[in-house]
Amino acid sequence: MTVKKHKYLMIIFLIVACLAAYGRIVTNDFVNFDDPQYITENNHVKSGINPDSIKWAFTSTTMSNWHPITWIFHMVNWSLFGDNPSGHHFVSLLLHIGVCILLFLFLHKTTNNIWAAGFVAAFSALHPLRAESVAWAAELKDVLSMFFGLASIYTYAFYAESSKRAQYLLCLALFALSLMSKPMLVTLPFVLLLLDYWPLGRWQKALAAPKQNRAALICRLLWEKVPFIFLTILSSIVTFWAQYSGGAITSIDRLSFSQRLANIIISYVAYLGKIFLPSNLAVFYPYEYFLPLWQIIFSLFFLIVITVAALYGIKKLPFLFFGWFWYLGTLIPVIGLVQVGAQAIADRYTYLPSVGIAVILTWGTPLFFQKFKIRKKILIPMALAYICTLFVTTWMQCGFWKNSIILWNQDLRVTKNNSLALNNRGNAYIELRQFQKAINDFNEAIRMKSDFVNAFYSRGVAYLNQGQNQLAINDFNEALRLKPDYANAYNIRGVAYLRLGQHQSAIKDFNVAIQLNPYYADA
Repeated sequence: MTVKKHKYLMIIFLIVACLAAYGRIVTNDFVNFDDPQYITENNHVKSGINPDSIKWAFTSTTMSNWHPITWIFHMVNWSLFGDNPSGHHFVSLLLHIGVCILLFLFLHKTTNNIWAAGFVAAFSALHPLRAESVAWAAELKDVLSMFFGLASIYTYAFYAESSKRAQYLLCLALFALSLMSKPMLVTLPFVLLLLDYWPLGRWQKALAAPKQNRAALICRLLWEKVPFIFLTILSSIVTFWAQYSGGAITSIDRLSFSQRLANIIISYVAYLGKIFLPSNLAVFYPYEYFLPLWQIIFSLFFLIVITVAALYGIKKLPFLFFGWFWYLGTLIPVIGLVQVGAQAIADRYTYLPSVGIAVILTWGTPLFFQKFKIRKKILIPMALAYICTLFVTTWMQCGFWKNSIILWNQDLRVTKNNSLALNNRGNAYIELRQFQKAINDFNEAIRMKSDFVNAFYSRGVAYLNQGQNQLAINDFNEALRLKPDYANAYNIRGVAYLRLGQHQSAIKDFNVAIQLNPYYADA
């Protein structure tokens, strides 16, 4: 069988395997974590593609992000599928399949090793850590960013081969689209420099060139990254501004630099653990503010040893250097030095970094089996068994995204002190009109976190639905004490006052809500 036929068979395998592993998500509902803000309750998205919505997409920092391409895709999805979640999920799955095919095509083109390229692509395609990015409708931005990012990397392989300007400009344009979907790939200039070493070998060629040409070739390798670096800087500034203005960045007063550094060290090792042994996965991992010293020291030692080994073997084992620094570098934007949100780690953050580990695993494991016959007898069954295990685990993980209740039940089963999961499950119970169950969850969330604004607000909503208006007002008062500019709390407290016949108090609250948000139609 020819290489071309093998390539097509591998692509067909990736498509079929992804459809089988993730296919159940098309029967899943939307969940109450970001999906309302991104899709079901976002009037700009629901208005579809029009001049006003396009303008909003490019000027909005809603959800503390600037990602206009993501908003436009959501608008198209809503125009096509409306409030039917199946179509939204299926689009995410198609994009994920595209990511995996692009990864396979890139590695096959640059290494000419079809089976190694296929294993890395299958590993990335079927790993249960991908379930969060693919099965979560609001996380369309993740698969969208990766799709454009991998397309940019694949195009770069063609440019490195031919030096055609059109391919360079296409690579740059795809990078820009990736950043406008989600700024995860801000490290792409660094990735391209790694690719120039392995598998493209451009650094070796430059360093081996005659002395009179060497400096020019090295300067060219660096200079051609400048436009990419410019886009990275621009995207980073816009992202920081959007997250800062949206209140998503945790201040140094609430989370010290030493706490961040300790979490970074442990997180690098924790992500490795989840890549190799994916179990007890959750959509939200609460931040642990007091980490054991022994764990920090062990993790730091582990990271230093592998880093030294990667540098020491840079010539003999270039894939180890490439894969390890790909992993370290591509995690930097989300590792927590600038802490965004309350999570310690997140499964979705491994989408790009895990490729580096897959490369190390794929090219490194055969070195332990020198004889070809032994490799064939042991490695092929091992690889198939591992891929099958990932497939089954991913299929199961997608089931946890069936609806909000199942999702947060799973989070509460595998994590500790998860006040956010309790609050969100409580909100799901409100949707089901199971108000006492909701109140019980909010009570427990507030017990864990006494300043949890959203839990006070949500418990007030539950009390309001039960007709306990004064208890609701008490909770809205507390929410407003903790967050004085909470427009929703003013509006809903106004509703509670209205039910008690306190019309002037109600009007006063509605006025404040409108002052805080002039487009607040309900108020």
